[in-house]
Amino acid sequence: MQNKNTWPISTPDKLNMDHAQIENLGFAVRKSKVKSCLILKEGSLVFQYYKSNKIRDNLQRINSCTKSIVSILIGSAIDEGFIPSVDMTMEHYFPDIMNNLEDSRKKDISIEHLLTMSVGLDWPEFGKWNYMPPMCTRDVVKFVFDRALVDELGTRMNYNSGCSHVLSAILMKATGMKTSAFADKYLFKPLGIDMDYRWYEDANGINYGSDGLRLLPYDMAKFGQLFLQEGIWEGKQIISAEWVRKSTEPYLLTYDYIGHYAYHWWVAKIDPDENDFTLNNRMFFAMGRNGQFIIVIPSLQTVVVFTSTLDNTIKPLDFVREFIVDSMVN
Repeated sequence: MQNKNTWPISTPDKLNMDHAQIENLGFAVRKSKVKSCLILKEGSLVFQYYKSNKIRDNLQRINSCTKSIVSILIGSAIDEGFIPSVDMTMEHYFPDIMNNLEDSRKKDISIEHLLTMSVGLDWPEFGKWNYMPPMCTRDVVKFVFDRALVDELGTRMNYNSGCSHVLSAILMKATGMKTSAFADKYLFKPLGIDMDYRWYEDANGINYGSDGLRLLPYDMAKFGQLFLQEGIWEGKQIISAEWVRKSTEPYLLTYDYIGHYAYHWWVAKIDPDENDFTLNNRMFFAMGRNGQFIIVIPSLQTVVVFTSTLDNTIKPLDFVREFIVDSMVN
């Protein structure tokens, strides 16, 4: 692939950013395992770093940022009438599985429970599975629902990549298309992402909703800008503004060092020391293991993208707070 960047180019100075702090960011990312970093301010590209042209021009693993793309697609499927609402339960989509489960309460798991990862199932992804859930089993959907129910539905967020894969399976059942084909028609092509992606599948032909997507870094930024613009792209409403707002509202507190969980988006304070959790002090982001990020900061009209091989997954959030936010608030 060749570089197809179409973002208008600007400079930090022209958009009232402290150039010295952006230079400091450049020094910091070059010394780290960051592979690429892009900053969009008011829709213009003001900073871009690639460890090599190969990283710039080739598809990158975005890991669990895939989950946030799946969330957008659920919203699109609702907008287009394929899915009635987030209240639809698993009994509707997987009757054969649900009717053969010993615990009938699982029938009441809803799409919203999946989106907020509050399904109540035993899923030690951040525990004994060490961030590597067994997603290569023959029937991933059945494996997810075979797990024991240990919490009341909707009461606690427990990180669960299985939820994301089930959402991909629901998209396939509801639309009659593979998730990738639905994405291609209703999201990727409208954003100008024309086959510049790869989306891996499980043994049953279901696109992995957890981490199966590969994208170019500058295309990752399009999803952030789309949400910054409340679902509008080049004058057209691609995803409803209602879904953008609803899917990025903080629902459940997850891990103190990260923040809250929304509909497969994370939500955190820009300044963690402030009590304010309004949009003035809020950012939301897609996050993938080893430092893959699509970060949206509405109050600063800013989108930031990272691809990385960092050992500390959340290190890019430090870069954002220390350099990028600071370049704009002083």
